[in-house]
Amino acid sequence: MWLLNAAIFFALFAFALNNQEPVTLHLFFGVQWQAPLVLVILVALILGVFLGVAVMLPLWLRARKARHPLPASSPRAGTAFDADSTLIPDPHDPRHGL
Repeated sequence: MWLLNAAIFFALFAFALNNQEPVTLHLFFGVQWQAPLVLVILVALILGVFLGVAVMLPLWLRARKARHPLPASSPRAGTAFDADSTLIPDPHDPRHGL
């Protein structure tokens, strides 16, 4: 595994050394930014990762909340109340049948 990580690092390092020519980005309202190509690619990668995490975070939190229901010590966990206030076991409770 260490050799694979070293090979990836040296490949990316060689890529960075071979792409140091300045490029000009033409942004909105006539703003220009001139930077080495490898820096522009790195900034684009970081922005893409940040935006991807920001978009997926609510879905991850919602899925995590769905996986971790009420604790078992809660009086309402895995049960429902009927009109007579007696406890009815939830037929979809994963602990049912254990």
